[in-house]
Amino acid sequence: MNQIDIRTFLQHQPLFQQLSEAQREALVPGTREVRGQKGQVIFQKGDPCDGMYLVVYGKVKLALTAQNGTEKVMEILHPSQSFAEAVMFLRRPCPVMAQFVEDGLLLHVSAEVIFGAIAQDPAFAQRMLAGLSLRLHSLVRDVERYSVESAVQRVVGYLLQVEDDASSGSVVHLPVNKNLIASRLNLTPETFSRVLHQLADEGLIEVRGRDIVLKDLESLRDFGFA
Repeated sequence: MNQIDIRTFLQHQPLFQQLSEAQREALVPGTREVRGQKGQVIFQKGDPCDGMYLVVYGKVKLALTAQNGTEKVMEILHPSQSFAEAVMFLRRPCPVMAQFVEDGLLLHVSAEVIFGAIAQDPAFAQRMLAGLSLRLHSLVRDVERYSVESAVQRVVGYLLQVEDDASSGSVVHLPVNKNLIASRLNLTPETFSRVLHQLADEGLIEVRGRDIVLKDLESLRDFGFA
């Protein structure tokens, strides 16, 4: 199993690009690979958090599990995204569970070397705050959607944002299985499937497994947000 070039990977991460070569080099001793297979848990809710994670490849879900066993997916992380920064700064136990959705590779950057980089470069702290602010904005937007948008609006909105350059006739590939997407949208799998069938019956989409053909983009927008 080949190891990745940690230095090169950190150099191309937006969060670390503006650091000097010496500052990035200081991160390397505190950075390690975390490889996992689909379904493998990275950390459980309540585990101590001693650093942040970067997704090299694969996908990761952050989720909460209710007492009745129902799982709520809070976020799905894709390559080049990071997670656990906020908990790292708070020095509190992890508030969610993290699990590989598919075989993947992460880099774990220890809190110690992150705090050292912040001490040397205040601009680095600003970039981390900007990233955390964007995630907070996204979470607030999610709460807004769950509170005021219908199931149809949530599904249509998701389909339209999966591909920024989507156009009529284009194919949107769902990055994870439908059950995970349903949980992410705060819907039951049955409701998510029902909405897809409804959109298909209206001639707006065509469902081909995890590929969704957007047959009439303008009508799809109007249907969801009229």
